[in-house]
Amino acid sequence: MNDTAASEAVHISVIVPVRNEQDNIEPLLLEIEAALAELTPFEVIYVNDGSTDRTESVLDTLRQTRSHVRQLKHEQSCGQSAAVRSGVRAAKAGIIVTLDGDGQNDPAFIPQMAALLLATGESCGLVQGQRLGRKDTGFKKFQSRVANGVRSWALRDGTRDTGCGLKCFRREAYLALPYFDALHRFMPALMRREGYELAYVDVTDRPRHAGVSNYGFFDRLWVGIVDLCGVRWLISRRKKVPLVQESE
Repeated sequence: MNDTAASEAVHISVIVPVRNEQDNIEPLLLEIEAALAELTPFEVIYVNDGSTDRTESVLDTLRQTRSHVRQLKHEQSCGQSAAVRSGVRAAKAGIIVTLDGDGQNDPAFIPQMAALLLATGESCGLVQGQRLGRKDTGFKKFQSRVANGVRSWALRDGTRDTGCGLKCFRREAYLALPYFDALHRFMPALMRREGYELAYVDVTDRPRHAGVSNYGFFDRLWVGIVDLCGVRWLISRRKKVPLVQESE
């Protein structure tokens, strides 16, 4: 099967970045499969971001009985944004969904988000999940409040919660964005920069299924301040996107 035929055969690609999530992989996969039962055919791409536990072997075992499951591997950890990008570039579908690999994002919202993206037409580039009832620790909630508050003030992207891993977007729109570390946290502002509209879905937040967070304090807050300055500069330098028509 050639690449074009393979792309047409998949309606939606779900990308799950994982780093040392051996105990969370199968429970989350079962939920994804249940959520997408009416949206077949689909694929689930796990991006193994330099895991040192049994993540790779667990995925290899699951792949033996599931043709829709794929595993991409980073030799060493490159971060969540790099993992998402690897998955998007390898995806066969034009509609992409991302969610975190720790089980906090509920896959049950995927059909609603995909339907909203399609219903709003080509002008909508991203459907962003926005968490309700956060189940993180008090310190992580504080981090998110500070980061989202500063980001909202600086970028005015109209988004309450850009840190939610549940996102549904058009592959071509994502690949047109300038890539940098922490891109996944600034997608709403950058989608607006490219002239796309945004849509939102309130989603429930759940406790982590097992294990501990693999992306820490500096990834969430202080390094983000540097990226924030860069994104604000990119937005300020944006020129009007031309409407291109070819003569017949």
